[in-house]
Amino acid sequence: MLFDTPPLGDQERDVLGQIDSFRERLRIYLHEPRRWHGSLRRLSFARAIHGSNTIEGYTAPLDDAAAVAAGEEPLDADKETRLALEGYQRAMTFVLQQADEPHFTHSTTGLQALHYMMTSHDLRKRPGRWRLGTIYVRNDETGEIVYEGADIDEIPKLIAALVDELNNVDGAPPLIRAGMAHLNLVMIHPFLDGNGRMARCLQSLVLARERIITPTFISIEEYLGRNTQAYYDVLTEVGNGSWQRRKHAVPWIRFILTAHLRQARTTLQRIKDSERLWGELEATAAHFGLNDRTMVALFDAALGFRVRNGTYRAVFEDTEDPILEQTATRDLRVLTEAGLLIKQGKKRGTYYVAADGLRELWLNIKSEREPRDDSDPFNGG
Repeated sequence: MLFDTPPLGDQERDVLGQIDSFRERLRIYLHEPRRWHGSLRRLSFARAIHGSNTIEGYTAPLDDAAAVAAGEEPLDADKETRLALEGYQRAMTFVLQQADEPHFTHSTTGLQALHYMMTSHDLRKRPGRWRLGTIYVRNDETGEIVYEGADIDEIPKLIAALVDELNNVDGAPPLIRAGMAHLNLVMIHPFLDGNGRMARCLQSLVLARERIITPTFISIEEYLGRNTQAYYDVLTEVGNGSWQRRKHAVPWIRFILTAHLRQARTTLQRIKDSERLWGELEATAAHFGLNDRTMVALFDAALGFRVRNGTYRAVFEDTEDPILEQTATRDLRVLTEAGLLIKQGKKRGTYYVAADGLRELWLNIKSEREPRDDSDPFNGG
C-alpha cells in the first residue's frame, strides 16, 4: 500500500557511514555541557521552525522565529506568519517532549493531534481532520498541477498502514525509516493544508525517538528551507503525478541522505564557531566587568539577531535563575553604555543590535572557515 523502502546500495551505505561519523563527532562535542550549548540549541530549534515554514511561503526573519520559539511576539512577521510559526513551534515542542517518553506509540490520533497543533488557528483548514475531497498540488510559477493526493476513501487505511509501519521497526537505518515516513505522509496528502509541515515534523519525531543525538541537532528542516526547489523537484520526480504505490524511491532516499550529510557538516561547523565566539565574548565580558548572564545577549547580537527585553528574559525562564524585566533592562543598558550594543526602535518595538566591534568578532570567525563542502556524494562531487 505504501512506498516501499528501497534496498540500499554501496553508495547509500557509504553516505550513511559518513553521516554516522559526523554524528559521532557532534556527540563528542556535546557530551560535556558547555555554557554556550543552550544558546546553540535554542537557535537550532528556531532554525527548524523557520526553515519548515519558509518552504510554505511563511517568510520572516530568523530572529522572529527565535522570538516565537521563546514565546515572545515577533517584530516583523505578519499575523498569519506568526500563527504559522507558533503552530509549528507547538508541534515541534511536542516532538521534543516525546523523544524519551517510554510509553510512546505512533497513532492515527497522534498524527491528527500534531496537525491540530499546527493549524488550529484557522478552522477552515480542518485542523486535526482529514480533507473531504480531492486535493491537487500546483506549481506556483506555472499554475500546472504536479501532483494529486490519494483518494479520500483510501486515506484511513493508508494512514493506518503508515502508523503500523512506524510502530513495527523493520531494521532499516533510522534516517531511512524517518525519510520514508516523510515521503509516505506527504504523498498520501491526507490534510487540506499543512501536509508538508506535517511530513517534516513526523520525520523529526521518528528521529527524535531514536535518540541518536540531541533532537534539535538532527533536524534537516533548515536545509530543506534553503533548498526548497530541489526538495520539490525530487518529490515531483518520485510522486510521478498522483498517489500510487511505487518502488522507485531511490532519488528521494539519496536526496534525504545528502540533506543529512550537508546539515551535519553545517552543524559541526556551527558548534566549532560557537565555541570560539563564546571564548571571544568571555574575554570581552571580563574586560568590561560584565555579569556572566549577559553573554547570552552578546552571543545573539554578535550572530546578527535583534535582542529584546522579552527574548533576553525568556532564555532564563526555565532556569534556576530567572530574571525580572527590570534586571533585563539594566543589563541591556549596561551593554549599550559599554558600546557593545546599539539601541533601536521605541517602546514595545525597542531592540538592540551588535555594535561594530562586537559584530566584527563574528565576521572574523566566519571569514576563517574552510570552504563549505556542497559536493554531491552520489555523483562524485
